Amino acid sequence: MESTKHSNKIKTGSDVIVLNIIAYVLLGLIALFCLVPFIMILSGSFSSEKAIIQNGFSIFPQDFSLEAYNTVFKKGSVVVKAYGTTIGLTIVGTVGGLLLQTMTAYVLSRKDFEWRNIFSFFFYFTTLFSGGLVPYYLLITQKLNLRDSYLALLLPLIFSVYNLLIMKSYIMGIPDSLIEAAKIDGCGEFRTLFKVVFPLIKPALATVGLFIALAYWNDWYNAMLYIKNQDKYPLQYFLYQQVNNIEAYKKLLSNAAASSVASAVSLPTQTLKMALTIVVTGPIVLAYPLVQKYFIQGITIGAVKG
Repeated sequence: MESTKHSNKIKTGSDVIVLNIIAYVLLGLIALFCLVPFIMILSGSFSSEKAIIQNGFSIFPQDFSLEAYNTVFKKGSVVVKAYGTTIGLTIVGTVGGLLLQTMTAYVLSRKDFEWRNIFSFFFYFTTLFSGGLVPYYLLITQKLNLRDSYLALLLPLIFSVYNLLIMKSYIMGIPDSLIEAAKIDGCGEFRTLFKVVFPLIKPALATVGLFIALAYWNDWYNAMLYIKNQDKYPLQYFLYQQVNNIEAYKKLLSNAAASSVASAVSLPTQTLKMALTIVVTGPIVLAYPLVQKYFIQGITIGAVKG
């Protein structure tokens, strides 16, 4: 009898080991498939345009060249300003968005708030129907007079109903007894929020904060609509214009005399795109591991609770 139990334990242990090996191998392959394109982008950014056109992209740089990065940083002061604009918007927008959405989610999660269902319906209704681009553009430019203003880049992304739902579902998982105990101890609503609720929702804050930060970091559309002053361009839109200018100039040369075709081919169009990708994604790639554990925990609990 004892030998049978012992053999079952050994068998179970072997199954677990085999499953772990299979899981690690599959995850390793998936990670490799995700990593290889990024490595090819990095390699392409250090290759020459001629080598990319002739041989395509590869894992290792071909005909090593810094021409693409020289083109990106040709206007160094403008790039620095664009970086500063994007970083400033990301920091201010993330902090402001977290405060607004956390306070709103806290109010909507309170069962003693009489109108919480009505307000929840209004928030949810906006996810189904939209006024469209024209009235939105008129609101920003005509009514609020935010053309060529940093607020035109800050306000449109500072609040998201999707992030509000994540935050609300997480806050609803906090026991009501903790909030009641804080009230008994004399805490007001703001003190309860900042002293009791905030420390308990760090995973949700990291998750929503990452979503907001990525939205601001990757935004170029609002800049295209509302910003005309080049000194106020965010990084994404500035680099987007760099690519368009290179491609337009290359097309102009290609339509000229045959002697100009060689000049058109030498322009770093493909390698420039690779270099711009590295310049734009680098800071976010480095920042993501810092919040990864909170991100996974927050998105999982937010999906289960509520």
